[in-house]
Amino acid sequence: MSSEPSIIFSDPNERQGSFLRRTFVLGGLTTLGGLALTGRLAQLQVFQAHEYSTLASQNQFNFRLVPPPRGRVLDRNGVVIAGNRPSFRVLVVRDETKDLDQTLDLLGRLLPDTLDRRRTIIRDVNAAPRFSPVPVKSDLTWEEFARVNLYANELPGVMADMNEARFYPFGGAFAHVIGYVAKVSDRDIKAIRDKGEEPPQILYNPGFRIGRQGLEKSLDKDLRGEAGGTRVEVDARGRVVAEDIGGSRPAVPGKDVVLTLDADVQNRALEVFDDESGSCVVMDVRNGDILCMTSSPSFDPNLFVGGVPTSIYRALADYERKPLLDKAINGTFPPGSTFKPATALALLAAGVNPAQRVVCTGSFRNGNRTQRCWGVHGSQDMHNAIKNSCDVYFYSMCNRAGVDGIRDAALKLGFEHEFDIGVGNQRKGLLPSTAWKRRTFPRDPVWHPGETTSVAIGQGAVLVNALQLAVYTSRLANGRKAIQPRLIKSVGGVERPSGGDVPDLEFSREHLEIVRQGMIAVANDTSGTAYRQSQLGLGDIQMAGKTGTAQSRDYRPGQSRKSNVWAEKDHNLFIAFAPIDAPRYAVAVIIEHGGRGGGTAGAPRAREVMRTALLKDPEMRDRITRPLPPEPTGPQIDEGDIGAAPEPDIPATPEPQAPRAAAPSATSGPRPYNPDAPQ
Repeated sequence: MSSEPSIIFSDPNERQGSFLRRTFVLGGLTTLGGLALTGRLAQLQVFQAHEYSTLASQNQFNFRLVPPPRGRVLDRNGVVIAGNRPSFRVLVVRDETKDLDQTLDLLGRLLPDTLDRRRTIIRDVNAAPRFSPVPVKSDLTWEEFARVNLYANELPGVMADMNEARFYPFGGAFAHVIGYVAKVSDRDIKAIRDKGEEPPQILYNPGFRIGRQGLEKSLDKDLRGEAGGTRVEVDARGRVVAEDIGGSRPAVPGKDVVLTLDADVQNRALEVFDDESGSCVVMDVRNGDILCMTSSPSFDPNLFVGGVPTSIYRALADYERKPLLDKAINGTFPPGSTFKPATALALLAAGVNPAQRVVCTGSFRNGNRTQRCWGVHGSQDMHNAIKNSCDVYFYSMCNRAGVDGIRDAALKLGFEHEFDIGVGNQRKGLLPSTAWKRRTFPRDPVWHPGETTSVAIGQGAVLVNALQLAVYTSRLANGRKAIQPRLIKSVGGVERPSGGDVPDLEFSREHLEIVRQGMIAVANDTSGTAYRQSQLGLGDIQMAGKTGTAQSRDYRPGQSRKSNVWAEKDHNLFIAFAPIDAPRYAVAVIIEHGGRGGGTAGAPRAREVMRTALLKDPEMRDRITRPLPPEPTGPQIDEGDIGAAPEPDIPATPEPQAPRAAAPSATSGPRPYNPDAPQ
């Protein structure tokens, strides 16, 4: 049986229908795609044309911040004490280098000292924003600058330019009051954010500096200025190919700050201290202007601008005389006998008759304890007790006012205060009271009369700083106003309020005059404790003062106060004002662990600083031409240093012509010491 082949014919109408359906679907999809593409093109080219044009421009142009020139700091006569100077530097842009390590190797051949800071440089470069130049070394010499430019083609991503660096022309003379600038740290950024503020972008610029201490820190925003910017054209890799001058804006310099300080007086103060530790403050008693506020020993703030080496910083920080500490406002000391005028005013306010006499036999019995005076003074009234600095008089009379009365008088004179001078971080010191005793010693809360004797002569728990001593002296000298200190004269041309626009002192004129006459006798009576060291030699201009010697540690019964160890020596102090007939300037000097009486160590230095201040004053210079009065002769007694006590060999003050920075030797030979100096 055989099968026959069969032939199947498809329907042509069916094939045609299938083709038409596919064509229809594809055509529809094509049409929809075309419509979508047309719509998207319309959106991009018509509706969003401006937006994408802006983005394209931003990709083509970058805006780079330019740090502003920092404002200058000037003294009262326009002398620059903190300014800016040209500085050559070399920078690295990481994103323009093929190999950072290789680039730094090549750069190290040209600048060998960069090899020692390689790790720090790499850290700074990695932390910098993209395409941001990072300073590798500043203050290049001309030879180094030329060498880098000569090999610039072989150093991709390396450039050398000239910028402005902070400069302190007087070195350490103003270091504590002005402070210094330094790199912005993570802690600075965090401190700003902790205040709820957003850090300005300029702070992320690797070459930007901010104030770190002193006025540089407290007035940083005024001195900082406003950052400018350069609009540059970049290629696809972000490299600069051109600058858009029209799109750039100049930086606004920081404001100039004018201080009340006088560069000559400030330099002279640091000069006469030589290697001694301590501080000196000079004020105008009429308006509170601070002419000098120095701390010794000092340091060179220029070292900190580019980053001080760790070894140098450790040497400064570990030195026992603390050069980094501002002793004028941060160092507190017992005032010693310089506090006695305050005690005298408290006694007068309590009704003590200034003519009442106390016999000084050289000691005072206080319960079962004997307190010694530095000498045997015989019968003493208040005037002579101040002139002779008789401890026994104040031991005997102090409880007539009591510790609270003494504290009240001292508060009115400026102690235990922080003053608004534009510099923070001041230490208030301490004026003890019955309330303080209860808070501090709950196991023995009662104030005993025997404790008042130490407070009355500026010992015990009493602590003050040099600025407070100067304010205190200024108020005594002025005699009418509770003078406030002023350090900043103007910021950006805007004058700051005078320190003379203040309330009256809360003491009677008669009481103040009694104390002032005692201070005049200290420096001008031949038996005063500072007569020999207080003669100015400036015509008929005379100075009033008060000496002080304060123990720096407790002594066991029978233990000698004489020591060759610097940290165990007593402090010595001196306060003064001049002229006595029309007071104009007040000075306070603290010699830390000076080891001699205030009249021997402090007074000669105060005299030289006062001479400089007076010689700078045109009215005082006119008085110098008057003939000198006959010089009295007679015995000279110096508190805390009876007998042969040579004063420091301080060079005479020339008439100030230009600021001085050199510091000639101030002392020579052994330092005589009196073991019975007042406590």
